[in-house]
Amino acid sequence: MIKEKIKTLLGNILTSLADKNNWSDFKIQEIVIERPTNIEFGDYTVNIAFGLAKQLGKSPQNIAQILADEINKSKPEEIERAESVGGYINFLLSAGFVRSQLAEIYKNRDSFGMSNVGAGRKVIVEYSSVNIAKPMHAGHLRNTLLGDALANILAFQGYEVIRWNYLGDWGTQFGKIIAAYKRWGDESMVESDPIKNLVELYVRFNKEAADNPDLERAGQGEFKKLEAGDEENRRLWEMFVKKSIEALKEIYANLDIRFDTYIGESFYESKLKTLVGGLLEKGFAKVGEGGAIIIDLEKYGLPPGLIRKSDGATLYMTRDIANLEYRLSEFNPEKIIYVVANEQALHFKQLFAIAEILGLNEAELKHVSYGLILDEDNKKLSTRKGKMITADSIIGESVDRAESIVREKNKELSNEKCREVANVVGLGALKYSMLKDHTHSDIVFSWERILDFRGNSGPYLQYTYARLMGILNKSNRPELSSSDLDNLVEKTELAIIKHLVDFPDIVVDSGKMYLTNNLALYLYELANLANRFYETTPIIKDEDASRRNARLVLISASASTLKSGLELLGINVLEKI
Repeated sequence: MIKEKIKTLLGNILTSLADKNNWSDFKIQEIVIERPTNIEFGDYTVNIAFGLAKQLGKSPQNIAQILADEINKSKPEEIERAESVGGYINFLLSAGFVRSQLAEIYKNRDSFGMSNVGAGRKVIVEYSSVNIAKPMHAGHLRNTLLGDALANILAFQGYEVIRWNYLGDWGTQFGKIIAAYKRWGDESMVESDPIKNLVELYVRFNKEAADNPDLERAGQGEFKKLEAGDEENRRLWEMFVKKSIEALKEIYANLDIRFDTYIGESFYESKLKTLVGGLLEKGFAKVGEGGAIIIDLEKYGLPPGLIRKSDGATLYMTRDIANLEYRLSEFNPEKIIYVVANEQALHFKQLFAIAEILGLNEAELKHVSYGLILDEDNKKLSTRKGKMITADSIIGESVDRAESIVREKNKELSNEKCREVANVVGLGALKYSMLKDHTHSDIVFSWERILDFRGNSGPYLQYTYARLMGILNKSNRPELSSSDLDNLVEKTELAIIKHLVDFPDIVVDSGKMYLTNNLALYLYELANLANRFYETTPIIKDEDASRRNARLVLISASASTLKSGLELLGINVLEKI
């Protein structure tokens, strides 16, 4: 990867200069390689001179010039030259190197961008993690798509990824649902539409319990019976969980998403008494005011971690500690990534602090948080009546809207084929809309923008891929010839190749930073470059056979990279839209 070569080159030069000039207290800062805002300045730029200026007592311009001169003395064949501009060091890649990279990309186009960065290393990615007997909503959808994309990116880098759906399948709400079911429900309700009907029972229970304390006590009693192992309540709970998971799996199948495990909160319930007792015995926990059991987190600047209420009930935190112990002992992961909304930031700060106290921090623990999904009035996405919009209704509407657009664009398509295309386009549009923004940002949900074939959208990228494949399908598929590639001299051609060269770095950075928006932006820029090339440059009609072949190689490499990147985001492509 060229960025790593530039970093190594700069690091070696700085070390040599420090030794030669006897720079005491010199420390090499992190070297960040970026694309310049103006392509006329070069292919890459480094601002390290600004950070070194204070250390060395020299101006950034002076340091940048010294470094540029040293680079040009010992530059590798990949670099044409380095220039100092206003304290920045700009790098221009050699045209020969650029074209040689295209040859490598084309030869390895089905695996281009893959790496062994994570070889032999295990990662757990926890995502989706919905509550049983409750519908998936828009927030769950963003969570699910984000977690799936991150898992794809890490697997692409060679990590062994365990995709974990940590279900909310335990708690007092099940006592209420059981109580409601025994009064107003039957098995046919659960069989026909489990999540919808169980939610309705739960809502009815809470509504009637507001005016009936006996009903509330009945719900508490049913949960206690469940905890004690009552056979009937256990049977009902198992039925609710089983049928809910079956309904959820239908949604996941529609999204082309799979999980390795559905182990949820209930798995740890039998372990909690021993866990809490052990924490007290070892002095990690103490009895707080009112008899609650807590772990003091004052030295971390955090409120205490509550692990058992005064009435003896355990909490989500207790189960998360047990979950962490289990994952570390059973799987020995290098990283555990929790994809959970911004609102849970404090919980994870507390959990990670507790992990450090308990010595459960041998794995890197990361909370990947994300913002809300808002309507165009910047309000939380809901229906006009203020009700929650479910994930399956969003998926259905996206496909339906896509079908209308596809039918308008391709009137000759059969109904079956139109629906097939609409399914790919609609889901791609939805996924891209959830992944193209920074995870911390709120998303403004707009069907018009989501399904736009011209802007920064999933359909635009899918259509670009189809357009590129259309060119290849109309031509004889190119045969790689290095001599042919010497014909690629136009700025637009070299710009595409240079962009393609960045793909492996983009994938690695996405995995390091647990982000999808930089990959989405990369693909959008690639699509723009490819479309500009297509519209301004003769390809199939080029009378020069050698140049035509070279341009077809470029088209093929662009299409395969676009496809790979979209598939990392969980987005499928078609050769014709």
